[in-house]
Formats: sequence, C-alpha cells, structure tokens
Amino acid sequence: MNSQQDIRTLPSVCPLDCPDTCSLNVQVQGDTLVAVKGSAANPFTDSVICNKVARYYPEFVHGKARLTHPLKRVGPRGAGQFERIGWEEALDMVHAGFTRAIKSHGPESVLPFNYAGPHGELAGGSMDRRFFYQMGASLLDRGPLCGGVRGGAYTSVFGNAPGMPPVQVVHSDLVLVWGNNVTVSNLHLAPLLKKMRAKGGKLVVIDPKRIKIAEQCDQHLQIKPGTDVVLAMGLAAELERRAALDHEFITEWVSGFAPYMAQARLYGLTEVIEICGISEGEFHALADLMIAAKTMACAFGNGIERGRSGGSGLRAAMVLPALLGHHGRLGAGVLAKSGVATPKTAARLQGEQLIKPGTRKFNIVDIAEKLQDDSLDVPIKAAMIYNHNPVATHPDQTNLMRALMREDLFIAGCDVVMTDSMAYCDVILPAASHFEFDDIYGAYGQNYLQRARPVIPCVGESLPNTEIFRRLAARFGYDDDLFKASDTQLMDEAIDASHPQLEGMRPSEIPLDRAIEMMAVDGEPLIMCKTVTPATPSGRIELFSQDLEDRYGYGVPRYEAVPQELPLVLISPSSAKRTNATFGSNPASLGPEELEMHPRDAKARGLSNGDLVLVWNARAEVELQLKVTEATRPGVLYSPKGTWRASSRTGVTVNALIPADIRTDIEAGACYHETFVEVKPA
Repeated sequence: MNSQQDIRTLPSVCPLDCPDTCSLNVQVQGDTLVAVKGSAANPFTDSVICNKVARYYPEFVHGKARLTHPLKRVGPRGAGQFERIGWEEALDMVHAGFTRAIKSHGPESVLPFNYAGPHGELAGGSMDRRFFYQMGASLLDRGPLCGGVRGGAYTSVFGNAPGMPPVQVVHSDLVLVWGNNVTVSNLHLAPLLKKMRAKGGKLVVIDPKRIKIAEQCDQHLQIKPGTDVVLAMGLAAELERRAALDHEFITEWVSGFAPYMAQARLYGLTEVIEICGISEGEFHALADLMIAAKTMACAFGNGIERGRSGGSGLRAAMVLPALLGHHGRLGAGVLAKSGVATPKTAARLQGEQLIKPGTRKFNIVDIAEKLQDDSLDVPIKAAMIYNHNPVATHPDQTNLMRALMREDLFIAGCDVVMTDSMAYCDVILPAASHFEFDDIYGAYGQNYLQRARPVIPCVGESLPNTEIFRRLAARFGYDDDLFKASDTQLMDEAIDASHPQLEGMRPSEIPLDRAIEMMAVDGEPLIMCKTVTPATPSGRIELFSQDLEDRYGYGVPRYEAVPQELPLVLISPSSAKRTNATFGSNPASLGPEELEMHPRDAKARGLSNGDLVLVWNARAEVELQLKVTEATRPGVLYSPKGTWRASSRTGVTVNALIPADIRTDIEAGACYHETFVEVKPA
C-alpha cells in the first residue's frame, strides 16, 4: 500500500467555522488521509483552499493529539492524566455523572457546553440537541460568543432574508471591506475583489490594521477600534448634507428614516475626526467615492461586533447602501447572510418540540460564572464539552479554568483531538473527524449546499457525533424513533427537499461532486429589494428597530466608549495558522505567538523586534514574541486568537487578558476587543 497507484482522490467538504465552506479533493492511501486539496465542485471556492487546511489536516486526523479510544481521568483535574477504557464503561460514566446531578438537583443541573466545531448540519447540531432537549438540560445561547451580534444587527435591518452572495461583487463599482480580514477569514472574496478592480471598480478597506488586502486598495481608513458606528453615522449625516441620499428608494423601501437621521446628525465632522482618529481629508475622500458610485457593496467580517458598540457599528454600516439606494440590482447591497437562502429545517433536525417549557437558558459568555454560582436555584453539577474548546476561545480564560477545576462538577468531553479543555474532563469520548462520516453542509458566507461522505474509516474507536448521542440516548432509555434516526434520515430532516433548487432530490442524494446554488424562489439571483424582500415586521429595510429598542434600548445605533485603564488596546484577530482554535496543537502553533506593535510604542518601552515580551493587565500576563510594524496604529496591538496554553510560558493565552464582564450593546456579546493592556520585557 505504499505505491503512488494506491492513492485515491475522493470528494469532501471543509466543515470548519469559516464563511467559505470549501469543496475539497482528499487524497487517501489505504485508511490514511495523506493530502487535502481544493475542488472545483463548489464554483465559489473553485479549487482554492487556505494553507492551514492543506498543511495541517492530515496531522490533525492522524497525529499524536488524535483521540482514538475512550479515556477516564486518573490524576488531578486539569493535569491531563488519563487511562484507556472501553465504550461501555465510558457511556456508563456519563450516565452515572448526569444521573447523579439530575437526582440531586433536577435535569437543569446538566449543561451542554458546545459551540461551533464542525459546521456540518449533523455533526454541528442534530442528535445531540435531541438528547439534551429530551433530558430537560439547561439551554445555551451560543451566539453571543461570536456571530450573534453580527447576526442580530443584520436581522434588525433586513430580517431573516438572504443578503448579497459574494460572487456578485464582480458587478460592483465600489466595495467597502469593513472589519473583514479577507485573505485570512474570507479567502475567496479576494479574487472577486481583484476582478472588480480590474474592471475599474474601487476598493475601500476600513480596519485599524493595514491588512494584506489594504495593500491593494484605493483607500484605507485606519480607524480606532470600536468607532465604526461613529464613522458610519457621520457618513450618513455627510451624505445628507451633500443631498446625496436616494429619497425615492428610501420612500419605497426604508422605514425609521427620521429617528435614524436625528441620531446620525449628532456625529458631525469634528466628532468623526476626533473619535475615529482619521483626517478630514480621508473622511471626505470616502464620501466622494460613495457619492460617485453607481453600484456599491459592503462586506463585513466579525471584527466590528467585538467591541462595546459593535451592534451599533454593524447596523449603521449596513444601512449605508439603503440610504444611497444601492439595492435592487446585481452588485449592490450587503454581503452577509446569503446562506439564509439554504432551506434549513433546524427545528425539525434538532427536535425543538422536545424542549420543556420554561427551561432556563444561559448566555455562553456567562458559563464560567454560572459554573461557580452555588446560589443558583439549580446549580450546574454536570456538563458535557463537545464541538468546542472553551479554554482556548472564551474571554477571561483564567476564570473559566478555575470553574472547570471544581471537583464537585462532573465533566464529560467529546472531541477529535486532546485539547486544553479535554484535560479537565472526567471521561472523554473520541469523536470522528468529518472525513469519517456522512454530513450535509450549508454555509453562512455563501449560498451553496453540499454533501460529503466518509473518505476513510473511523480512526481507532472514534465515532461520529450522531452515533455517540444515539448510544447515550439508548443508555438513558430514550427509545423514541427520533433517537434512532440514521444519518441518511437526519440529512433529509436537515433540509427542505421541496425547495426548487433541489429539483426533486432528497438532500441525502445530493451528488458528491457538485454544490447546489441556492437562488431566489423563482430561480433568479438573490437581489435584495428585487428578487428578495426584507423579512422585517414592516417588510422594509428598518433603520429603527422596535425589537432592539424594547430589549436593549437601542432602537437606533449609538456610540458608547469603554473607559480605558491601560494605554494599549489588544486586538485578537483570526490566525493564518488556525481556524479559531482548530489546529492549535500543530507544531506551527506551539511557539510563542506574535504580538504586533507600532514602532512608536515599542520605542517608548525600550522594546525591539523579536523580543520576548509580557503582555499584562490585572487579569493575567502572557508571553508573546514582538513584531514591530507600522501596519498597526499607535496604541493598538495585534495577536492572533486560538492559541493553546502550551504556546506561552505563563500557561495562559491572550484570552486570559480579555474581559468577560463587558458586553456588546445588543445581544450581550463578548467584547474581545475591549482589552486594555501594557507590555514589558519578558
């Protein structure tokens, strides 16, 4: 089995938490994954994949960190000392731990602690949800950790209607890339922007850092972190002063114009210059480009949502195309939520009818506190960590680790590899990688639906998530047919087969070598205010949100600065070596992570390029390696997210510096970018 002739190339799909959801060609030799390449099955991703997937997936599947057998803890919690056990004993341990908590405190004492590991519909949330809903376990609001604020902002403006697919930017003549590090987090948008510019279009990048795409743009506004709402509202007021608003479009398609503009007029030129940290010339140059544009699009990443005024910033930026009438034609609008066009039937797949009325729901950002709160009416006494590495991803990392150290808390874990979080578990169930099971894949950043089947057998004794939770359901005596559904049945329950683009196919029959483009109901391209209408209460693009006014007091966007107790702001963006925390165990991520600092800040502290430094605040200190660069603003530091504890001599990562008590204006999201620090030599 060592010759080149034994290598087979098989189709697959990337399941990672990324908007692009690439189609893959996987090279397999025997039962071993030997290479991962891009595939042309999805026209959007078109054979191109990121370096991290190509380089690190084989080691992720077959490397030293891979979990291949059930394990039980035999040493102190968190020490990572385990011994191999069989599946029956492992399932018995989970049953005993959960049952002990339920008998003493009731089913809400059990917590499913999961987020967005695999993005396949089955692995991401199907049989597991049915299992915990049937149990009556506490519910978890996962969105506030990431994505929920952006989603809430978009929905407040457009409702749950699909936005502009990224492929349409080739028809734009101006694109604002706003808080979106395209080449790291949205790779396949970059060549489309290049085509747009080759046709004479203009590209503007709005980001505190000179990201790679900014090196080839027509204008880069290097605003202060968290001030996006001021810039966007200031632009709205400036466009009104210049009589550039499209009042005909506003009359037909927009509601809430008057209260919105009353707020926007509070942000004049003086306020924008002072708060955002840009020049008068830069501001007017952007306004000039927007007024000259015939077809403008805006592409947003998740960066904006990670500040206190993140929801307001996103909403204010998202309404700019509507104020100028840039909807209703190809290339005009907001690049967001085009995946909503995929007819997912999550309620059916996840068995939402099983949810017990009145079951409590926790914000995922609060979990460290909730695990330590004995004053709760029902304390949390058992948890299951799966599809998630919270120690590597949550704010206030040290407090979360403290919570997981509680010996009176039973913790079951389930993962593909041994992570920082699995080290705290009492029992670990080995999960199959997505290369080892069937699944179906929608996307949140594009509008193609894809299916994949196993390309290798399950490694060792690992099992797919669906089978693990089937076995747990059986162990708990849940014998309804809902808990026996096969993966084929689950795929068919995940997607509405009556959608015209499926052409009568069952979802489980979608060809493996193609991706199905989700269009408007009549088969036309997705175009807001033409083939797609806003799914808001008014049926219009809503500049004032009654829902956000009622829930949070933010009917219209506004800026609220967070007091800064230390001189430097730390931003933790996506990494070119990891997708969030996935691949964090790869040798490429094991050394000290990089810290980018402006030369002025380095000189003031007597620091030089390549120095090992300690970044510190009242929460923790983290060892990083300094990179002195003018790509970042003075006063703003960058260090990529998703590192594991072994990367720093201090045993914690930048997440230990991030506050968990500051929340976004809407949706109570985590404020990763309201992190204030100082730096000293290590």
